[in-house]
Amino acid sequence: MGCTGAGCLAALAVLCRVLGDAPSRGIKCGGVLSAPYGNFSSPNFPGRYPYETECTWLIVVAEGSSVLLSFSHFELEYHAACAYDYLQVYNGAARDQGNLLGTFCGRSPPPPFSSAWHVMAVVFRSDRHVAKRGFAAAYRKDACGGQLTGLSGEITSPRYPESYPNNAECRWSIGGGSGGGPLTLVFTDFQVEGGQGCGFDYVALFDGPTTAAPRLGRYCGSTRPPRIVSSTPHLLILFKSDFNIGGRGFKAHFYSGECQEVFTAVKGNLSSPRYPNFYPNNLKCQWSIQLPPGYRIKVFFLDMELEGRSSLTGGCDYDHLAAFDGGTENGSLLGRWCGRESLAPVTSRSNQLLLVLHTDRNTAKRGFSIAYVGVVPMNVSCTRTDFHIQIPVQSLAQLERNRIYLGTPSCAAQVVGRNFRIHTRFDTCGTESQKRNNTSVIVSTLYIDFSAGDQEDIHQYEVQCEPKRKEASVTLIAGPHPSRLSQAENLVDAQQQEGGATDAREIKSQDTSDIVFISVCILAGLLMVIAVVGLVLL
Repeated sequence: MGCTGAGCLAALAVLCRVLGDAPSRGIKCGGVLSAPYGNFSSPNFPGRYPYETECTWLIVVAEGSSVLLSFSHFELEYHAACAYDYLQVYNGAARDQGNLLGTFCGRSPPPPFSSAWHVMAVVFRSDRHVAKRGFAAAYRKDACGGQLTGLSGEITSPRYPESYPNNAECRWSIGGGSGGGPLTLVFTDFQVEGGQGCGFDYVALFDGPTTAAPRLGRYCGSTRPPRIVSSTPHLLILFKSDFNIGGRGFKAHFYSGECQEVFTAVKGNLSSPRYPNFYPNNLKCQWSIQLPPGYRIKVFFLDMELEGRSSLTGGCDYDHLAAFDGGTENGSLLGRWCGRESLAPVTSRSNQLLLVLHTDRNTAKRGFSIAYVGVVPMNVSCTRTDFHIQIPVQSLAQLERNRIYLGTPSCAAQVVGRNFRIHTRFDTCGTESQKRNNTSVIVSTLYIDFSAGDQEDIHQYEVQCEPKRKEASVTLIAGPHPSRLSQAENLVDAQQQEGGATDAREIKSQDTSDIVFISVCILAGLLMVIAVVGLVLL
């Protein structure tokens, strides 16, 4: 079946716009290829192609299918950056940098390509010098299997979510692109005929490009397979069905290279794929930040440029970045952003945070750059004369106590039970009195030194006390990029106060300054009464 429906009309409209920009040299080339399979080649092939020529082929197959493209011959003028004669392959109709699968020249043929949807574009261009024999290519519609080289993508069984056909055999080979690194596969839906040993219908996964690679698992039934991570930059998915009894099939997402990562360090940086160049289209990327219990995660947006908001809804309906509190997209949504904005920092309420980037089929931008820092869990309290600071040892287990100090290194923490503890008077450890909002406060800086080797990494927290009300607060003032952390945030919340309730009672039991203060007041009152009585008697 050829190309039909509104999808093809849209693709043809885009092609007319694309071809309208091409130089007209009287050379007949390019066009719309809508048959289920076919061949095309550079002008004059196998003779030398003409100079100053641009050709665009738009391959459009039935919606729900993908395009498989391969090259049997390839010989263009060579340049290290393919700046002279070149061939470009686009994942879709739009000539958008985010859709570009690759630019090729020389004698090395491009790898096989599989489109993410039912449209693929191929552009050939030659300059005014040095002509070669050109290329020959073949394409076919493929509703089942293919070679997937993108940074991320979606895979479904044939006809999903309708019942898959009998006697099907599909192979998806993932990898071989520029991303490199291990691959992650996550199934979001799974219903395949079950049976002992999965001997009827099944999905098999292999840690490499062929079935000769180590098998990662064989699955059937209605239980979703676990999250799979390959040890190589290649992953093979094999789906087979027998002659009867089907099911809904499956839906899975894959992530590769720079499109997914798990961060466990107390600070770090991450960015969109290819940043600061344009990110690819058709992405779903995930970055998970996982810190020890008690920590919270503060995210700073250093640069942000995504596709803008929808003119119809005003929402981030196209490309967008979302943050979730916790390790999954089921967690509370902390924010959803798009366009080019200057964003305030975001802080999680737990020790895990998930960032998810979605991009659609066109209009790519520069992307984003983000820094994060783990906010150390601590309990800060004060009296009229003293600071009390406690940090669980397990939160900073890798640090010696002298790496944690208030004001100066001479005011280092002590290890008391399961806590690092600092108990100091206001007239020591670099504290100073200030006026803020017409209120007298005592201020000092808590330093936590994560430095290793020649790499300095000192996090700074401002601790503040209002002695009259005996209220303390702590604020992160310097972490991964001090110049970016101008917007401080109060880090003492109800959860931390509850966690430190037991230790706070210990602090109160040691708080003799209040007792002394009250005693002095009582004694002064008694002396005043005695003086008044004495005057009356006289």
